[in-house]
Amino acid sequence: MESTRTLKDKIFLVIKGLGMGAANKVPGVSGGVVAFVAGFYEEFIYSLQRVNKTAFKLLFNGRFNSFYRYINGKFLGLLFFGMIVSYFSVSKILDYFLQNYELYVWSLFFGMIVGSIYYINKDFKDWNYKSILSLIIGIALGVAISFLDPAKENDNLIFVFFCGIISVSGMTLPGFSGSFILIILGNYVLLLVDSVNALYDTFAELITGDFSFVENAMRIRLLKVLGMFTLGSVTGLVTFSHLLSYVLKHYKSITTASIIGFIVGSLGVVWPWKKTIFKTQEDGSFLLDSNGGKIISNYERFLPDFNTETYFAIGYIILGILVVLALEWYGQRTNKAYV
Repeated sequence: MESTRTLKDKIFLVIKGLGMGAANKVPGVSGGVVAFVAGFYEEFIYSLQRVNKTAFKLLFNGRFNSFYRYINGKFLGLLFFGMIVSYFSVSKILDYFLQNYELYVWSLFFGMIVGSIYYINKDFKDWNYKSILSLIIGIALGVAISFLDPAKENDNLIFVFFCGIISVSGMTLPGFSGSFILIILGNYVLLLVDSVNALYDTFAELITGDFSFVENAMRIRLLKVLGMFTLGSVTGLVTFSHLLSYVLKHYKSITTASIIGFIVGSLGVVWPWKKTIFKTQEDGSFLLDSNGGKIISNYERFLPDFNTETYFAIGYIILGILVVLALEWYGQRTNKAYV
């Protein structure tokens, strides 16, 4: 497959990685949806599933080229490169737009998820009692997760490892937002803000030859938390990919129906018209993270008034749907090129 990819396809693969990276960071949006709609979800899962005992044996025996080919390294490398670049660029731009044009960003995401539901459903013909039941269970779980009250922050390393396993599911399971799950688990700020900032600060100090952070108990704690979260994420990524690879191979209809259900259920999280509820202290003042930003607790959803702003938001929903249809068109062209 790799030899048939043109330079344009490789560039688009990096762009898809950018999209997945940006989507994974936003609470309520799943990077797995990007992979599913853009037509490379199954290749992504099967490539991750190749990170197994055979791959490690090739790696430890020094057979790096064989290891690289075995795990579909060019595909995964370009995709993860896009995700990493996204984290330091696209996701920062996204943060700006969420801060200044929140309604329109959520409207765009809402439209993209509606488009995703259409895209996945239109070619799915295998409806029977099992797949319908899977759909209902998927919707119920998605809705239930949307309305859960967040837990309190917990820096226990075993719990942090578990958070890593769960949060990475948004990359592999469409409709299941890892960032939103971290909000529900109470650790979004600890794991995606405070611990990442601690890593940045540590690198900045190391570059200047400053090793004083080893005396800073809070910094060491956050670095341990980030290390355990990363270990959990890698474990979850490989574990989920093996599990999904198996169920896609043996129970494809049930899995697809469940994914449709998850995505339908996730519409509640990305409903554009909502008020963000921030965590407060006993005196009513806002709790702040290490960047001085207010900490999200949950969202209060409402029906909009029909005014100019609402019509613009509806326009962005339509734009979101059209973006997905354009991705679908490109995905179909790419798939035909490899047949």
